[in-house]
Amino acid sequence: MKRRRMNKLYIGNLSPAATVDDLKQLFGERKLPLSGQVLLKSGYAFVDYPDQNWAIRAIETLSGKVELHGKVMEVDYSVPKKLRSRKIQIRNIPPHLQWEVLDGLLAQYGMVENVEQVNTDTETAVVNVTYATKEEAKVAIEKLSDHQFENYSFKISYLLDEEVSSPPPPQRSRRGGHSSREQGSSPGGSSQPKQLEFPLRMLVPTQFVGAIIGKEGLTIKNLTKQTQSKVDIHRKENAGAAEKPITIHATPEGCSEACRMILDIMQKEADETKLAEEIPLKILAHNSLVGRLIGKEGRNLKKIEQDTGTKITISPLQDLTIYNPERTITVKGSTEACCSAEVEIMKKLREAYESDVVAVNQQANLIPGLNLSALGIFSTGLSMFPSTPGARGSATATPYHPFAQSSRRRTSSSAYLSGRYGAPPAGTFPHQHSLPEQEVVNLFIPTQAVGAIIGKKGQHIKQLARFAGASIKIAPAEGPDASERMVIITGPPEAQFKAQGRIFGKLKEENFFNPKEEVKLEAHIKVPSFAAGRVIGKGGKTVNELQNLTSAEVVVPRDQTPDENEEVVVKIIGHFFASQTAQRKIREIVQQVKQQEQKHTQGAPASQHSK
Repeated sequence: MKRRRMNKLYIGNLSPAATVDDLKQLFGERKLPLSGQVLLKSGYAFVDYPDQNWAIRAIETLSGKVELHGKVMEVDYSVPKKLRSRKIQIRNIPPHLQWEVLDGLLAQYGMVENVEQVNTDTETAVVNVTYATKEEAKVAIEKLSDHQFENYSFKISYLLDEEVSSPPPPQRSRRGGHSSREQGSSPGGSSQPKQLEFPLRMLVPTQFVGAIIGKEGLTIKNLTKQTQSKVDIHRKENAGAAEKPITIHATPEGCSEACRMILDIMQKEADETKLAEEIPLKILAHNSLVGRLIGKEGRNLKKIEQDTGTKITISPLQDLTIYNPERTITVKGSTEACCSAEVEIMKKLREAYESDVVAVNQQANLIPGLNLSALGIFSTGLSMFPSTPGARGSATATPYHPFAQSSRRRTSSSAYLSGRYGAPPAGTFPHQHSLPEQEVVNLFIPTQAVGAIIGKKGQHIKQLARFAGASIKIAPAEGPDASERMVIITGPPEAQFKAQGRIFGKLKEENFFNPKEEVKLEAHIKVPSFAAGRVIGKGGKTVNELQNLTSAEVVVPRDQTPDENEEVVVKIIGHFFASQTAQRKIREIVQQVKQQEQKHTQGAPASQHSK
């Protein structure tokens, strides 16, 4: 059984007259009850909180703000100097601050491996940041402490790095070795389908929450029992809001049945109180999945509306913030019609989600050393990567954090799940020790989007290049009426992944594509002319297989004249993951051809020598 990780707090600058009872009373008066032991020393004390959210609340409420026996208390995480490593927490971040600006700021002090937003009750945002080295984390703390952004002053603390504080125990072969839970979390493990549970997220009017819970919780207990589901009602989220989110963990059928019961409860309550005539169904979905729900030219959504007799609308992209990466899908119609629509909507969302998990697993396998964790800080238009939390009891990351499982660390699919909708475990993939090969990709963007990519005084493209670790240049227009401009990206595979992903996201965020369509761009990569035939394959077999595998359009023009480096262009057209997978597969084929050529040239003299 795994122990719950506690959040130990240090309370400093205490008066010698302070007692344990004083501290308990002071915390209790501010609704910060101390359930565990208070360890009081001369001038300081330690307390434990099992939940990071409570720990943050205690720091924010007390540190530098409250006196005890005439001395102003200091409250912070207790992290001994020896255990100060790569992890820090930044609090008091403006809630409207875009990820792009924040990650550009963080990247100034080193390589950011992971950024996890912590879901708190505070008005401002809180993130946990993991840098590549402890030296970088130290610089970030020094530079960002009390950093002023607009009228907000950042507050920063070290966090306990579990990798440092609790090294993994030696493997034991007794009693069958590893626990089944840990074994099930490996890629391809037998329990992997269970990890891909896709919960239903609903928004319900706050006035109906009491009816859904029922007297002494009987209604919700009955609901969970009948549907064999786990239902979380997030009552503390968005204090004072007119609506509250509900997360339902169950099979697709269980989710649908729970949804039906909740709609019935709300409709009955509305009828009795005469509060509303018709209660719409509101489903929350991560922005990155919504495009595929809508479908090309809105076809998927129109079909669901026609088949179920409902009217469906989706909240605009402009509503997305650092706190809210979700879109609201509002379904209007009879309860029966809404329930039918829920089944179809969730089916589409699940398909998109599972497709992305497969795509990212392929990326992990195709790019050795790719640290997908670092990609969890994409701009809201393409928040890259559904979520896995840390240890049980730790605060969830972002309001959209429904993918909570109990195992602490996951491998490739987990890093995807975490980063896209919350916080990925750092170090999921090993770093490359050898210098990775520099690659060049030419990505074509709409001419009118050039300004957005460059940014004011070139700030955006500079931040992007620094974040990705790539060289990014925009080629001159081929003519006054050119509809596209070429972005030249030079860097290793991981840098390509980051830079291209950001560009796709920026185009979506800035509405250069219809909200109802996915961003599809054309990318050109060059391959040696002697390898082009292998990319095409006999009778076009390889290129057809590539297109089927990746969902990207891959074109190798046949009548090309090789350039001065004896290379030809391969064109790839598709959405981000499709394009990335195709690029990696093509480079994999080229690498195989090069290795065979190398063996052939090395083998020739050796065979002659042996004669």
